Amino acid sequence: MSERRSILKKLFASVAGVAGIGVASKAIAEAPAAVAAPEKEVGDVVMYQDVPLFSGHTKFNNMVFIAGKGAHFEGDITAHTKHVLDELEKELIKAGSSMEKVLKCSVFLHDLNDYKAMNEAYKGRFGSKPPCRTTVAVYGGVPGDSLVEIDCIAYI
Repeated sequence: MSERRSILKKLFASVAGVAGIGVASKAIAEAPAAVAAPEKEVGDVVMYQDVPLFSGHTKFNNMVFIAGKGAHFEGDITAHTKHVLDELEKELIKAGSSMEKVLKCSVFLHDLNDYKAMNEAYKGRFGSKPPCRTTVAVYGGVPGDSLVEIDCIAYI
C-alpha cells in the first residue's frame, strides 16, 4: 500500500510540475497578504439639501458608468434626443472615454410613440459598432419633463 502511495505521489508531483502548479502555489504563498481594492472615482456630484445624491459618472477600474441625462426644455423628441446624446458624450469625455467605447445604453421614453423619431436621432452616434440597448416607456413620464433620458456604461 505505501509503495502505491509513493508511486501516486511521484506521478502527481511530475504532473504538477509540468502543469506549473508547484510554481503557481509557491508564487501565491509568497504574494503580499493584502492588496488594496481599487477605489471608485466620481465626477460632478449632484447635491440635494446638502447631501450627495448621485454622480454624473462613476469610474471603477477601466469601466465608466454615466448617469441618466435628460433634456429639460421645450422641444420635440428629436431635439431632446440630440441634446441628451450630446450631454452623454460630454460626460464620457470628462471621464476619459468616448461614444465609440459605450457598451450598453438604457433609453427611457416619456411616450413609446416617440420610438421611431428617437431612433432617427440616435442612429450613428456610437460609430460603426453601436452598443447594446434597452428602450422602455416610463409610466408617469421621465423626471424633469424630458421626453427621453439615456444612461450608459462604457470602458476607458
